[in-house]
Amino acid sequence: MKVTQEVLPDSQVGLEIEIPADLSQKTYDQVLSKMMRTVNVPGFRKGKVPRQVFLQRVGASQFKAAVIEELVQNAVDQAIKQEDIDAIGNYQLKTSFEELIGQYEPGQPVTIQASVDVPPRVTLKTYQGLSVQAEEILPDPERVDNTLRQYQNNLATLVPIEDRPAQAGDVAVIDFVGKVQTESGEFEEFQGGSGTDFQVELEEGRFIPGFVEGIVGMALEEAKEVEVPFPDDYSQAELAGKPAVFSITLKELKEKELPDLDDDFAQEISEFETIEALRASLSDRYQEEADEKTKANRDAALIDALVKHLEAEIPNTLVQKEVDFLLTQTIMQLSRQGIDVNKMLTRELIDGMRQRTRPEAIDRLRRTLALGEVAKQEGIKIEAEALQEKIKEAMAEVEDPSQIDPDRLKQVLTEELLQEKILTWLESTNTVELVPEGTLQKEDAEEAAAMAQDATLEAEAVAVESVTVEAEVVEAEAEAALAPSGGESETGSDQSVN
Repeated sequence: MKVTQEVLPDSQVGLEIEIPADLSQKTYDQVLSKMMRTVNVPGFRKGKVPRQVFLQRVGASQFKAAVIEELVQNAVDQAIKQEDIDAIGNYQLKTSFEELIGQYEPGQPVTIQASVDVPPRVTLKTYQGLSVQAEEILPDPERVDNTLRQYQNNLATLVPIEDRPAQAGDVAVIDFVGKVQTESGEFEEFQGGSGTDFQVELEEGRFIPGFVEGIVGMALEEAKEVEVPFPDDYSQAELAGKPAVFSITLKELKEKELPDLDDDFAQEISEFETIEALRASLSDRYQEEADEKTKANRDAALIDALVKHLEAEIPNTLVQKEVDFLLTQTIMQLSRQGIDVNKMLTRELIDGMRQRTRPEAIDRLRRTLALGEVAKQEGIKIEAEALQEKIKEAMAEVEDPSQIDPDRLKQVLTEELLQEKILTWLESTNTVELVPEGTLQKEDAEEAAAMAQDATLEAEAVAVESVTVEAEVVEAEAEAALAPSGGESETGSDQSVN
């Protein structure tokens, strides 16, 4: 079989394949025999249908289409093998399929044009002697004290107060009724805007601006009205930016009595015997976190510098695989958030997500290719012993090893170890200058793209499926309605001290 190759853009190889007459006839006979054995024709036993009756029943064009499909697939497969082409993905037929059907005659030679994707063509102009800057992340010197204060606050004893007005830091128990201004100018109660025996911590930022501040200064059994507008960016669109008034009655007032920061406190909230050991553990943890962020910044700076010197033709097959991977990750994340993805994901929405994900997929592939080219040029490989040790460590932390795909685990850990080794080598042969956090004003391109993608997907999810949350108790409804638009407090990430 005669095959002529042509180098095409985007890591494709064009193929002109001349299919000889004998293969044309052989394929025709094979397809005819196969279909005649499977087609049911009334009045004939299966496999005993005369050829002319069969062709009349199936239709000449439909039968030729089946022959051409088989002929093209076999020809491309044979051409790839014959020419030793490292093809990835399926072939793309360049010749009109309809023209092939019209021109085809069994026993006559056929010429087809096709193309196949091949591994990316990569050139990395330079990867040594680079000079980059990366931000150094230092731990917040007040973070340990802030964490301990949060735990103190969690373990505080509430002591009733009767001889003074409410002040910041107290815990108040209130009844309240909230009303929001309608388009007519009238104020009407709204869902979740009322509560009885509702406990409020009088701390700024706990609820919508002005609500807590309106309670500060109230005396026990005092009733007052507090006028507060909902923020323009409030999470509930029907309330955002609207004026509101809350009728509040202060029923109880309690003051927080904090435990001492001593060894007993440390033993109650952690595995440590002394408060100094607990402080040291927290300090070490936050230093490790800062070091990891600094290392991530160094790695990102080196990779960004590499990509600037990369010339790569990336075949569409690889781009589509990366897009599929990113979409799968997004769908899994939405599913874990409790969103019914089966209802949300329409064909049009998925197509739109694919389009928006494509640039990120290409960026990820370019970074991978740049690192891979360094490994290729420098002969950087992973030792079998190191990989086995990593696999052993990973499996030791798995509760049910039967749920792990060993081949997939090996692939993931190999990629992780190889990337670590490449980046270590790159840092040893290039210059990375650490600068103070906030010095570099230009945002990292990968992070910006990821943030934009997340925002887009969240917006799509909201647009497709409007979710109404009804609280199980009045207190939960009220807290949801009064919560600040910013979400949860910042202390949630520091709740584990062990």
